[in-house]
Amino acid sequence: MSVPLRGWREKDKKYKPRFSYILMFKNKILAANFIVFTGVILAGFSSGNSAPHTSQDPWKAPAWADTLKSPYHEEPLTLAQGEELFTLYCATCHGDAGYGDGAAGGALGQKPANFHDTLVKAQSDGSIFWKIATGRGNMPPFKDVFTDEQRWQLVAYIRHLGKTE
Repeated sequence: MSVPLRGWREKDKKYKPRFSYILMFKNKILAANFIVFTGVILAGFSSGNSAPHTSQDPWKAPAWADTLKSPYHEEPLTLAQGEELFTLYCATCHGDAGYGDGAAGGALGQKPANFHDTLVKAQSDGSIFWKIATGRGNMPPFKDVFTDEQRWQLVAYIRHLGKTE
């Protein structure tokens, strides 16, 4: 005695899949389409700029950032605290000495800033302060991570790095 296949209909002598299998198959297709569609939509919204940042696209702070001045003087404690923050948060990309040669920075599409470069040295303290707060591309914004005082400490330490060769 043979057992008929699921979905086998004796009167039609045909195999017709059960309705639940059809629904399951259609649901998988709908789910796959939903995932692809959602990914495409999110990818469109993920970048605020349609133009990618390349090494030919210099990062310029707004003009008002140049008016920002540090309320802290460059002193040993400020530099020590800036160095501690730099070591924890920045050195992995910018390198221990600030040449933009950190291990994580090498894996990025765009090389991190070299603080010894004349273009970086020519920027105002306010401009660097703004860039630390705002971030761009692979560099995250640190506005909600660091206090204003910590960002100024980082600026002082970055300036100190730029003076050493």
